[in-house]
Amino acid sequence: MNQLSNPLRVHTALFIVSLIYAANYSLSKEVMPHYVGPYGIVVLRVVTAAVVFEVLARLFAKERITGRADNIRSILCGISGIGLNQLLFFGGLNLTTPISASLVQTISPIVVVLASVVLLGERITLKRALGIGIAGAGAAMVILSRGPAGAAGQSVALGNLLILLNATFFGLYLVLVAPLMRKYHAFTVLARSFLVGAFIVVPFGFKQALAPDYAELPLRIWVIILYMVFMLTVVAYLLNNWALKHASPALLGVYIYLQPILAVLIAVALGKDHLTWGRALQGTLIFAGVWLVSQKPKHKTIIGKEVPLEPVQD
Repeated sequence: MNQLSNPLRVHTALFIVSLIYAANYSLSKEVMPHYVGPYGIVVLRVVTAAVVFEVLARLFAKERITGRADNIRSILCGISGIGLNQLLFFGGLNLTTPISASLVQTISPIVVVLASVVLLGERITLKRALGIGIAGAGAAMVILSRGPAGAAGQSVALGNLLILLNATFFGLYLVLVAPLMRKYHAFTVLARSFLVGAFIVVPFGFKQALAPDYAELPLRIWVIILYMVFMLTVVAYLLNNWALKHASPALLGVYIYLQPILAVLIAVALGKDHLTWGRALQGTLIFAGVWLVSQKPKHKTIIGKEVPLEPVQD
């Protein structure tokens, strides 16, 4: 879509979504692992979202996914886009720093392209190949850098690697979910995906979810938990899905870059991380690579416009 419908509202929606996701990198560190373990947070978020989207699907969609192929695809979406995605993100963020995590996650559009090459027959141009190499070099520098000690001290590199895997699975999810989003109501697809995801995350995190004495948690921690459970999943998704119906691909690309920039500013402002020249170089390489990869061949589109380009975290 070359024209924007209601530009101010579209920009506002996309900015709020970017801000919600960006703030999560630092706010999550307030909660885990001291108050609630990372997998406990995942359980709280995914189970709540599964219930919310099931209710929304029954109220507004009133349809079910049918056919063996679509059902298998929806299960794969729940595994890659919800279950593994969430476990890897919060597990990785628990070990690394907000800035490193936000930079590594920016490579998800590259994973979308690579998955599209394999699954959809998308072609790789020389420019895209160069972009993959540049962004890959930047991501490798982030992953291998030690940075400030995280929750696990020497496990920063492991945390960065988990975030990379998180971005990989979410990129795969975006390609898998595209046909379903074009065929079914978004609430129907999300309800199924989060239901499958709930079955995956509960065995990993139910003990962490039940461990805290929630009555004794400080009000500030309660607010952050509610933020992660509702704002990250329900509010951000609804705003994102509406904006994607009215925004041009070029505009969406701008907001892909805005999220890590906001994450850096928030992390530095809250004292959760600090920006160095090395981090700036790593981010520049990743941004440059993603920009080159995002230059799509004119004859094809990788995914439908209504696919929720959520950052990998949720």
